[in-house]
Amino acid sequence: MSAGQGCRISAPPHSARMTGTQANAITARGLTKRFGATTAVDGVDLAIPEGSVFGLLGPNGAGKTTIVSMLATLVTPDTGQATVLGYDVAKQAHQVRQLIGLTGQYASLDETLTGTENLVLIGRLIGLSRKDAKERAARLLQKFRLTGAAARAVKTYSGGMRRRLDLAASLVSTPQVLFLDEPTTGLDPRSRNELWDIVRELVKDGATVLLTTQYLEEADQLADRIAVIDHGRVIAQGTSAELKELTGADTLDAVFLSLTGHDTSEATENDDLEEVFS
Repeated sequence: MSAGQGCRISAPPHSARMTGTQANAITARGLTKRFGATTAVDGVDLAIPEGSVFGLLGPNGAGKTTIVSMLATLVTPDTGQATVLGYDVAKQAHQVRQLIGLTGQYASLDETLTGTENLVLIGRLIGLSRKDAKERAARLLQKFRLTGAAARAVKTYSGGMRRRLDLAASLVSTPQVLFLDEPTTGLDPRSRNELWDIVRELVKDGATVLLTTQYLEEADQLADRIAVIDHGRVIAQGTSAELKELTGADTLDAVFLSLTGHDTSEATENDDLEEVFS
Protein backbone atom coordinates (compact mmCIF):
# COMPACT_ATOMS: atom_id res chain seq x y z
CA MET A 1 0.00 0.00 0.00
CA SER A 2 1.43 3.38 -0.95
CA ALA A 3 1.57 6.41 1.32
CA GLY A 4 -0.50 8.35 -1.14
CA GLN A 5 -3.50 6.13 -0.53
CA GLY A 6 -3.64 7.38 3.06
CA CYS A 7 -5.31 4.27 4.45
CA ARG A 8 -5.93 4.67 8.15
CA ILE A 9 -7.19 2.77 11.14
CA SER A 10 -9.22 5.46 12.80
CA ALA A 11 -8.48 6.69 16.29
CA PRO A 12 -11.36 7.10 18.73
CA PRO A 13 -13.37 10.32 18.32
CA HIS A 14 -11.53 13.29 19.80
CA SER A 15 -14.26 14.25 22.22
CA ALA A 16 -15.02 10.72 23.33
CA ARG A 17 -13.71 9.20 26.49
CA MET A 18 -11.85 5.94 26.24
CA THR A 19 -12.94 2.76 27.95
CA GLY A 20 -14.15 3.34 31.49
CA THR A 21 -13.09 6.75 32.74
CA GLN A 22 -9.89 7.03 30.66
CA ALA A 23 -9.83 10.36 28.83
CA ASN A 24 -7.53 11.69 26.13
CA ALA A 25 -4.43 13.43 27.46
CA ILE A 26 -3.63 14.92 24.04
CA THR A 27 -5.93 15.79 21.16
CA ALA A 28 -5.15 17.45 17.85
CA ARG A 29 -7.51 18.44 15.07
CA GLY A 30 -6.34 19.67 11.71
CA LEU A 31 -2.91 20.66 13.05
CA THR A 32 -0.92 22.46 10.36
CA LYS A 33 2.46 24.20 10.25
CA ARG A 34 4.28 25.78 7.31
CA PHE A 35 7.83 27.07 7.02
CA GLY A 36 7.87 29.34 4.00
CA ALA A 37 6.71 27.32 1.03
CA THR A 38 7.15 24.03 2.88
CA THR A 39 4.21 22.43 4.66
CA ALA A 40 5.84 20.54 7.53
CA VAL A 41 2.60 19.35 9.15
CA ASP A 42 -0.55 19.05 7.07
CA GLY A 43 -3.84 18.58 8.93
CA VAL A 44 -2.82 16.09 11.61
CA ASP A 45 -5.48 14.56 13.90
CA LEU A 46 -4.46 12.70 17.05
CA ALA A 47 -6.17 11.32 20.15
CA ILE A 48 -3.82 10.02 22.84
CA PRO A 49 -5.34 8.40 25.94
CA GLU A 50 -4.10 9.25 29.42
CA GLY A 51 -1.65 6.76 30.90
CA SER A 52 -0.52 5.36 27.57
CA VAL A 53 2.49 5.41 25.26
CA PHE A 54 1.77 6.76 21.78
CA GLY A 55 4.39 6.30 19.07
CA LEU A 56 4.99 8.66 16.13
CA LEU A 57 6.88 6.99 13.29
CA GLY A 58 7.99 8.42 9.99
CA PRO A 59 10.96 9.13 7.73
CA ASN A 60 13.33 12.00 8.54
CA GLY A 61 11.64 15.29 7.71
CA ALA A 62 8.17 13.74 7.87
CA GLY A 63 7.03 16.24 10.51
CA LYS A 64 7.38 14.29 13.75
CA THR A 65 9.54 16.80 15.61
CA THR A 66 7.38 19.68 14.38
CA ILE A 67 4.28 17.96 15.77
CA VAL A 68 6.00 17.44 19.12
CA SER A 69 7.17 21.06 19.11
CA MET A 70 3.63 22.33 18.58
CA LEU A 71 2.17 20.09 21.26
CA ALA A 72 4.95 21.17 23.66
CA THR A 73 4.22 24.88 22.91
CA LEU A 74 7.63 25.51 21.32
CA VAL A 75 6.07 26.27 17.94
CA THR A 76 2.67 27.86 17.27
CA PRO A 77 0.37 26.01 14.84
CA ASP A 78 -0.70 27.92 11.74
CA THR A 79 -4.14 26.32 11.73
CA GLY A 80 -5.97 23.64 13.68
CA GLN A 81 -6.22 23.12 17.40
CA ALA A 82 -4.46 20.95 19.97
CA THR A 83 -4.97 20.45 23.69
CA VAL A 84 -2.89 18.84 26.41
CA LEU A 85 -4.94 17.73 29.42
CA GLY A 86 -7.67 20.10 28.28
CA TYR A 87 -5.47 23.19 27.81
CA ASP A 88 -5.09 24.77 24.39
CA VAL A 89 -1.42 24.69 23.33
CA ALA A 90 -1.65 28.10 21.63
CA LYS A 91 -4.00 30.02 23.93
CA GLN A 92 -2.99 28.43 27.25
CA ALA A 93 0.68 27.66 26.65
CA HIS A 94 1.69 28.60 30.20
CA GLN A 95 -0.68 26.06 31.74
CA VAL A 96 0.48 23.38 29.27
CA ARG A 97 4.14 23.97 30.15
CA GLN A 98 3.40 23.38 33.81
CA LEU A 99 2.10 19.90 32.99
CA ILE A 100 4.64 18.57 30.49
CA GLY A 101 8.24 17.41 30.22
CA LEU A 102 10.31 17.25 27.04
CA THR A 103 13.40 15.22 26.22
CA GLY A 104 14.91 15.68 22.77
CA GLN A 105 17.52 13.83 20.76
CA TYR A 106 20.38 15.67 22.41
CA ALA A 107 20.90 16.16 26.13
CA SER A 108 20.12 19.66 27.43
CA LEU A 109 22.59 19.50 30.30
CA ASP A 110 25.43 21.67 31.55
CA GLU A 111 28.42 19.37 31.19
CA THR A 112 30.54 21.38 33.65
CA LEU A 113 28.04 20.78 36.47
CA THR A 114 27.55 17.54 38.36
CA GLY A 115 24.46 15.40 37.99
CA THR A 116 23.12 16.73 41.28
CA GLU A 117 23.87 20.35 40.37
CA ASN A 118 22.03 20.04 37.06
CA LEU A 119 18.87 18.72 38.69
CA VAL A 120 18.99 21.13 41.62
CA LEU A 121 19.39 24.05 39.19
CA ILE A 122 16.29 22.99 37.27
CA GLY A 123 14.37 22.56 40.52
CA ARG A 124 15.30 26.06 41.65
CA LEU A 125 14.35 27.51 38.25
CA ILE A 126 10.85 26.03 38.50
CA GLY A 127 10.38 27.46 41.99
CA LEU A 128 11.33 24.67 44.38
CA SER A 129 13.05 25.62 47.61
CA ARG A 130 16.72 24.64 47.87
CA LYS A 131 15.82 21.85 50.30
CA ASP A 132 13.03 20.48 48.07
CA ALA A 133 15.20 20.78 44.95
CA LYS A 134 17.97 18.75 46.60
CA GLU A 135 15.53 16.10 47.80
CA ARG A 136 13.91 15.86 44.38
CA ALA A 137 17.33 15.57 42.73
CA ALA A 138 18.40 12.80 45.11
CA ARG A 139 15.21 10.80 44.46
CA LEU A 140 15.57 11.09 40.68
CA LEU A 141 19.25 10.19 40.72
CA GLN A 142 18.39 7.08 42.72
CA LYS A 143 15.49 6.20 40.41
CA PHE A 144 17.71 6.48 37.35
CA ARG A 145 20.60 4.58 38.97
CA LEU A 146 22.91 7.59 38.92
CA THR A 147 23.55 8.07 42.65
CA GLY A 148 27.11 6.81 42.33
CA ALA A 149 27.86 9.43 39.69
CA ALA A 150 25.88 12.26 41.28
CA ALA A 151 28.97 14.24 42.33
CA ARG A 152 30.76 13.86 39.00
CA ALA A 153 30.75 16.41 36.18
CA VAL A 154 28.35 15.39 33.42
CA LYS A 155 31.18 15.58 30.86
CA THR A 156 32.54 12.37 32.45
CA TYR A 157 29.26 10.46 31.93
CA SER A 158 28.77 7.78 29.28
CA GLY A 159 26.16 8.28 26.58
CA GLY A 160 23.62 6.12 28.39
CA MET A 161 24.18 7.95 31.67
CA ARG A 162 23.66 11.32 29.98
CA ARG A 163 20.40 10.18 28.42
CA ARG A 164 19.16 8.91 31.79
CA LEU A 165 20.12 12.20 33.44
CA ASP A 166 18.43 14.16 30.64
CA LEU A 167 15.24 12.17 31.19
CA ALA A 168 15.55 12.74 34.94
CA ALA A 169 15.88 16.47 34.25
CA SER A 170 12.59 16.46 32.34
CA LEU A 171 10.91 14.88 35.39
CA VAL A 172 12.01 17.40 38.02
CA SER A 173 8.67 19.17 37.63
CA THR A 174 6.76 15.82 37.86
CA PRO A 175 5.05 16.22 34.46
CA GLN A 176 1.83 14.43 33.68
CA VAL A 177 2.66 14.29 29.96
CA LEU A 178 6.14 13.50 28.69
CA PHE A 179 7.35 14.11 25.13
CA LEU A 180 10.28 11.89 24.15
CA ASP A 181 11.72 12.93 20.79
CA GLU A 182 14.01 10.09 19.70
CA PRO A 183 15.36 9.65 23.25
CA THR A 184 17.50 6.60 22.52
CA THR A 185 19.29 7.91 19.42
CA GLY A 186 22.92 6.80 19.53
CA LEU A 187 22.55 4.56 22.57
CA ASP A 188 23.85 1.00 22.79
CA PRO A 189 21.24 -1.79 23.16
CA ARG A 190 21.74 -2.11 26.93
CA SER A 191 21.22 1.62 27.56
CA ARG A 192 18.21 1.59 25.24
CA ASN A 193 16.64 -1.27 27.20
CA GLU A 194 17.26 0.59 30.47
CA LEU A 195 15.38 3.61 29.12
CA TRP A 196 12.54 1.37 27.97
CA ASP A 197 12.18 0.08 31.53
CA ILE A 198 12.10 3.65 32.84
CA VAL A 199 9.37 4.62 30.37
CA ARG A 200 7.29 1.63 31.45
CA GLU A 201 7.67 2.66 35.09
CA LEU A 202 6.57 6.23 34.32
CA VAL A 203 3.44 5.03 32.54
CA LYS A 204 2.71 2.61 35.37
CA ASP A 205 2.82 5.62 37.68
CA GLY A 206 0.22 7.40 35.53
CA ALA A 207 2.21 9.46 33.03
CA THR A 208 1.28 9.77 29.36
CA VAL A 209 4.17 9.47 26.90
CA LEU A 210 4.37 10.61 23.29
CA LEU A 211 7.39 8.94 21.70
CA THR A 212 9.06 9.59 18.36
CA THR A 213 11.65 7.05 17.36
CA GLN A 214 13.58 5.73 14.39
CA TYR A 215 13.85 2.34 16.06
CA LEU A 216 10.81 0.31 15.10
CA GLU A 217 11.47 -2.32 17.77
CA GLU A 218 11.22 0.48 20.33
CA ALA A 219 7.73 1.40 19.14
CA ASP A 220 6.73 -2.26 19.02
CA GLN A 221 7.89 -2.78 22.61
CA LEU A 222 6.53 0.40 24.18
CA ALA A 223 3.66 1.97 22.22
CA ASP A 224 0.02 1.17 22.90
CA ARG A 225 -0.90 2.92 19.66
CA ILE A 226 1.18 4.14 16.73
CA ALA A 227 0.71 6.79 14.07
CA VAL A 228 2.79 6.70 10.89
CA ILE A 229 3.59 10.17 9.54
CA ASP A 230 4.75 10.96 5.99
CA HIS A 231 4.94 14.33 4.26
CA GLY A 232 3.32 15.94 7.29
CA ARG A 233 0.24 13.72 7.28
CA VAL A 234 -0.96 10.76 9.31
CA ILE A 235 -1.15 7.97 6.75
CA ALA A 236 -2.05 5.16 9.17
CA GLN A 237 -2.58 4.63 12.86
CA GLY A 238 -3.56 1.85 15.21
CA THR A 239 -1.94 -0.73 17.44
CA SER A 240 1.15 -2.54 16.23
CA ALA A 241 -0.99 -5.61 15.53
CA GLU A 242 -3.55 -3.57 13.59
CA LEU A 243 -0.88 -1.97 11.42
CA LYS A 244 0.64 -5.35 10.67
CA GLU A 245 -2.78 -6.70 9.73
CA LEU A 246 -3.47 -3.62 7.59
CA THR A 247 -0.31 -4.09 5.52
CA GLY A 248 0.02 -7.87 5.71
CA ALA A 249 3.46 -7.41 7.24
CA ASP A 250 5.06 -9.48 9.99
CA THR A 251 7.18 -6.70 11.50
CA LEU A 252 6.92 -2.95 12.03
CA ASP A 253 9.95 -2.52 9.78
CA ALA A 254 7.95 -4.10 6.97
CA VAL A 255 4.92 -1.98 7.90
CA PHE A 256 7.08 1.15 7.69
CA LEU A 257 8.43 0.18 4.26
CA SER A 258 4.96 -0.67 2.97
CA LEU A 259 3.39 2.59 4.12
CA THR A 260 6.18 5.09 3.44
CA GLY A 261 8.36 3.45 0.81
CA HIS A 262 11.37 4.04 3.09
CA ASP A 263 13.62 1.43 4.64
CA THR A 264 14.13 2.03 8.36
CA SER A 265 17.91 1.81 7.90
CA GLU A 266 17.73 5.07 5.95
CA ALA A 267 16.26 6.80 8.97
CA THR A 268 18.62 5.41 11.59
CA GLU A 269 21.66 6.39 9.55
CA ASN A 270 20.64 10.05 9.70
CA ASP A 271 20.09 11.50 13.15
CA ASP A 272 19.77 15.14 12.09
CA LEU A 273 17.03 17.19 13.71
CA GLU A 274 14.02 17.89 11.58
CA GLU A 275 13.05 21.04 9.76
CA VAL A 276 11.83 22.97 12.78
CA PHE A 277 15.32 23.02 14.33
CA SER A 278 17.31 23.32 11.10
